[in-house]
Amino acid sequence: MRYRFLAVVAALTWMWALPATAQQLSLNALSNYLNQLTSAQAGFTQINADGTISTGTLYMRRPGKARFEYNPPEQALVMANNGAVVVFDRKLGGDPESYPLNRTPLGLILARNVDLGRADMVVAHGYDGTATTVTAQDPENPEYGSIQLKFTNNPVELRQWIITDDGGGQTTVVLGAWERKELANSLFNIETERDANR
Repeated sequence: MRYRFLAVVAALTWMWALPATAQQLSLNALSNYLNQLTSAQAGFTQINADGTISTGTLYMRRPGKARFEYNPPEQALVMANNGAVVVFDRKLGGDPESYPLNRTPLGLILARNVDLGRADMVVAHGYDGTATTVTAQDPENPEYGSIQLKFTNNPVELRQWIITDDGGGQTTVVLGAWERKELANSLFNIETERDANR
């Protein structure tokens, strides 16, 4: 399992190769980019805390809406809407798990107005030679965990995030190219999905 995990990580690093002239992006530029990413979808590869790997498609409509559809053999669906994150496990069935969106680091990306320059929100801002990284947390509730975002330049693109939860576990999501398109509200209707899974 460890070798498979390392191989996937190595295979994905090519996506962050940039010309040597690239520079660290400002927090203002990154905030503007996220605020303009209003309706889009992208394929993703998720590396879970236990080293297992999942793939799927992320649909995002800001503010506040996201849908993570996982490819088989996974039978999970994660949705964010109306201030909640709801996790459906079609394999186990039963009632889905629900969490307040503002108690998850994902809430920072889906906020109506992303302002990474807000006092104490960003705890680290750097450049690793290929991409700008920003680690952010809720300044009023740092115990909720943090999210590290990785952005490439020319054009600016969000390509990865690492969520560290309140227990210290980490989940990495590596994103493919974003396709900006208008997404239907029905994609994010939690009640419709809840009824379908009963």
